[in-house]
Amino acid sequence: MHSGKRALKGPASLAVPLTSLLAALALLLGTPASGAFAATQEPGAVEGKTYTIGTDTTFAPFEFRENGELVGIDMDLVNAIAEDQGFDVEIRSLGFDAALQALQSNQVDGVIAGMSITEERQKVFDFSDPYFESGIQMAVAENNNDVAGYEDLEGKRVAVKTGTEGQAFAESIKDQYGFDVIAFAQSAQMYDDVKAGSSVAVFDDYPVLAYGIKSGNGLKTVTEKETGSSYGFAVNAGANPELLAAFNAGLANLQESGEYEEIMDRYLDAGAADSSFWSLVTDNAPAFAKGLGLTLLATALSLFFALILGIIFGFFKVSSKVVLRGIATTYVSIFRGTPVLVQAFFFYFGLPQLIGQPVDVLTAGVLTLSLNAGAYMTEIVRGGIQSVDPGQMEAARSLGLGYGKTMQKVVIPQAIKIMTPSFINQFVITLKDTSLLAVIGFAELTYQAQQIYAVNFRTAEVLLIVAALYFIVITLLTKLADVLDKRFNK
Repeated sequence: MHSGKRALKGPASLAVPLTSLLAALALLLGTPASGAFAATQEPGAVEGKTYTIGTDTTFAPFEFRENGELVGIDMDLVNAIAEDQGFDVEIRSLGFDAALQALQSNQVDGVIAGMSITEERQKVFDFSDPYFESGIQMAVAENNNDVAGYEDLEGKRVAVKTGTEGQAFAESIKDQYGFDVIAFAQSAQMYDDVKAGSSVAVFDDYPVLAYGIKSGNGLKTVTEKETGSSYGFAVNAGANPELLAAFNAGLANLQESGEYEEIMDRYLDAGAADSSFWSLVTDNAPAFAKGLGLTLLATALSLFFALILGIIFGFFKVSSKVVLRGIATTYVSIFRGTPVLVQAFFFYFGLPQLIGQPVDVLTAGVLTLSLNAGAYMTEIVRGGIQSVDPGQMEAARSLGLGYGKTMQKVVIPQAIKIMTPSFINQFVITLKDTSLLAVIGFAELTYQAQQIYAVNFRTAEVLLIVAALYFIVITLLTKLADVLDKRFNK
């Protein structure tokens, strides 16, 4: 799957030399390397413990949401193994790349996400025994009768999912057959690209492709399955060897008892059921409601803190003290000069490594949005104050009012009237920016939409529902802001 032949980037690649050094030291000292050590642990050592396991958000049939609950081969498998071995698991649905980063920053104890076992990954992670043998297939739109094999791809474009075996396979043969490759973040997106005619074919892991076709993704396979790699459960190299040993022992027990085959059959022979548009709304209403609630919560908290930051640093910007102006300018430059996504990744994955403890996704999201919005509100406050005619300050001072009283009674009331429209605009922007937090696994409205269309592949309809919800909320927020503006700025 995704893990396919995903190249390791960022923290993972930096960990390789360290892992190799530790392995060499272990060899010199006569102690076993991490993988060998893990295999010797007693599975009973995990009894009564709770482990946090990271996974992908959308990779049916291995992990997806059904009636709001995370299900799939990986989920049933890890829960069954946990029950067999006497430990508990807390699942964190993060997305594949985010799950790997969370593992490397020790925010989770292990990852199960259809992750292919590759030599490159084995330098950074310890893997369990394989629990699934994958493979790659090519598919085209149902009504496409022109592409029947790789030789028909010359001069055309094919779609793949970022970091998957499908991408690696497509890249390996593209020069031979003369086609271009475009990568998408999710399976549903690349399927939609093929159905829209922008790409003529897609390469994907065969169980994922088969599930999608049964669920009505509008494609058909045209090639035989290419040999793929094995999926495995992963922990950091040298970490949690008892968990890895317990996973292997539990997997063996499930295979022996026949429960493993039951789990596989339950999902590999299934597909999402068709339903009407109204059923799509009602069946997924709990997910939409949860996403909307978290969106509003993150927005409210972020705006509260952003407003405080904007007022404080806004006054710093107009201060006569060089130090305060410098502090405010630096803050604004940093958070207006870097992308929100980079900030979100830093607060969720980077900050825990600096402070030595995990940061939950809501805290990371609110930190990101409040600091980012606060930087823009700082400029709104500065601009509002400086827009007031300087003569107002001079006139008040000539009447004997001090600087503080002049700001309070004369300048600030006029500045608020100037700032209000810009504040309303920033409120709306912050509400929409919550959708970016989906990349770190925050289950807001956009995240919930991704979970839904990843299973039923009804992307346009699901996004239409989400767009309508955003439109309604933003319209109501704007109306409320206008009412408050008229009331307080008569």
